[in-house]
Amino acid sequence: MRKYRVGGATVNQTPLDWKGNIERLKVVLREAREQQVEILCLPELSITGYGCEDIFLSDWLPKKALTFIPELVEETKGLLTTLNLPIRHNGLLYNCTVMVQNKNILGVYAKQYMALDGVHYEPRWFNPWPQGVVEEIEIAGNRYPIGDLTFDFEDWKIGIEICEDAWRGDVRPACRLVEKGVNLILNPSASHFAMQKTKERIDLVAASSKNFNCTYVYANLLGNEAGRMIYDGEIMIAQRGEILLRNELLSFKPHQLSFGDFSPDQSTERNPDLIAPVESKETEFPRACSLALFDYMRKSRSRGYTLSLSGGADSATCAVMVAEMVKRGISELGKETFCQSIGFPQLAKLSEKEIVFNIFNTAYQGTVNSSETTLNAAKYLADSIGARFYSWTIDSTVQANTEIIEGALERKLSWEQDDLALQNIQARSRSPIIWMLTNITNTLLLTTSNRSEGDVGYATMDGDTSGSLAPISSVDKHFIRQWLRYAEEQLGYEGLKYINSLPPTAELRPQEHKQTDEDDLMPYHIMVEIEKLAIRDHKSPLEVFNQLKTLNLESDTLLKEHIRKFYRLWSRNQWKRERLAPAFHLDEFNVDPRTWCRFPILSAGFSEELEEL
Repeated sequence: MRKYRVGGATVNQTPLDWKGNIERLKVVLREAREQQVEILCLPELSITGYGCEDIFLSDWLPKKALTFIPELVEETKGLLTTLNLPIRHNGLLYNCTVMVQNKNILGVYAKQYMALDGVHYEPRWFNPWPQGVVEEIEIAGNRYPIGDLTFDFEDWKIGIEICEDAWRGDVRPACRLVEKGVNLILNPSASHFAMQKTKERIDLVAASSKNFNCTYVYANLLGNEAGRMIYDGEIMIAQRGEILLRNELLSFKPHQLSFGDFSPDQSTERNPDLIAPVESKETEFPRACSLALFDYMRKSRSRGYTLSLSGGADSATCAVMVAEMVKRGISELGKETFCQSIGFPQLAKLSEKEIVFNIFNTAYQGTVNSSETTLNAAKYLADSIGARFYSWTIDSTVQANTEIIEGALERKLSWEQDDLALQNIQARSRSPIIWMLTNITNTLLLTTSNRSEGDVGYATMDGDTSGSLAPISSVDKHFIRQWLRYAEEQLGYEGLKYINSLPPTAELRPQEHKQTDEDDLMPYHIMVEIEKLAIRDHKSPLEVFNQLKTLNLESDTLLKEHIRKFYRLWSRNQWKRERLAPAFHLDEFNVDPRTWCRFPILSAGFSEELEEL
């Protein structure tokens, strides 16, 4: 039995970018033919993009997507591949794979299970295809079978599972495909990135090849497609319960093709050169965030980024991510292609730091409560990465606002009586001027909120939450602080050394108060354990306490106090989370109500549940 050249490909698509999406698919199909690939799996919904949201509900979108099938079919000489798009059939919309071989359509497989957990809302748009049902559909004037299909190609009997299909345990399509003698399963996917999620996918693909006695091919989408979700472009092929091909993830390139020679009798030997290693969470984080920033900047057609750089951990992380975007983009694409991609071809002759300077504004906005320590830390970091750095004070704005309200109230404000208001006016006074710089430079304003702050509302609305994009708001503060030390020691960001030596502080109270975030809230390593159980796992306060007390993190009395505080602040601050800037989904869960976690704005705030604690 001969070997066949089997591969997977990924593409970085954009909703409604018909010309670009189709051209990228054509390029990868041509490259596959040049490399003599015979069987190729392309990602889910790669003609339209996965993130079309409610445009999927229209009649015109699936109709238009279908019009591109004939020209893509023409690119498949000598190749069997999957063309993936939404198709409306008998008035219902289905998530489909058109199977094509050597410029001929063989039929259409329709996805059977819709994802409805975490960030997924597929049943809002798509209908599940019933098991065992096959009907007919017209494409470009010809009739083809559509539904629960398998396909024959020489020594292969081929079945399809589209993304969520494969995650349904004992009812997944593969359970029936193995009974039909299928020996090759293709899985076109649009599986969002989360740190270390690849381990789950590897287990799934490897186990599927063993449990269903088949060659299993997996291909995922790539890039920050539509704003929030990031796709890592993972491609895998497995036999005998072993991964035999796996690519490097999170590429800046518009497409990737990975392939190998595989025998249907599963005798293919393992070649380590075809298997990229699994990276650590610390490595994945900057790779994903920098790719997302690259795609966001070029797809929004903006002129770069602006950041209020406070000398603290969160803004430092955002700054490093912009530097990583430039560094990784140049490394993967070359300076000329990178600069062309972001709309600055004229910068290609400059150094890496000079490119950062031209697309990245930072500003330290001090008050009488700010310290020289944080100013110097912010400037040192900005200079080290090449960012343009400004420094100004906002005391006159704060004073003007304070005097107006004092006149209206006919009394002086004091820290004893008006602590929160006096803190918030400082944060809010920073917003107009940093927005002004953003507008003048036609850039995107980054806001620095993290997930821990989102949990408990430790942020000033229309102040430090102001921004176009919140790149790290799905990541907890405990991880961010650890990662900054990693970035300094392992990634060479020596400019972080002063920031890494400082405790997190908002610097909104007078310096003699010695304000720190953890004094205001609770230790961040405690908060992250509470939020995992309370938010990710939906546990009650008592359930959280019973589970955490066994870890001996702190005394039972203090743990109960922190759990009560977390739930009270969580319940009180949903309105803030509703107003946060769009965020990248980077971790296994987030608190963005538009993607992962929905909670009522008004509630009783777990009052009865907290009494049980």
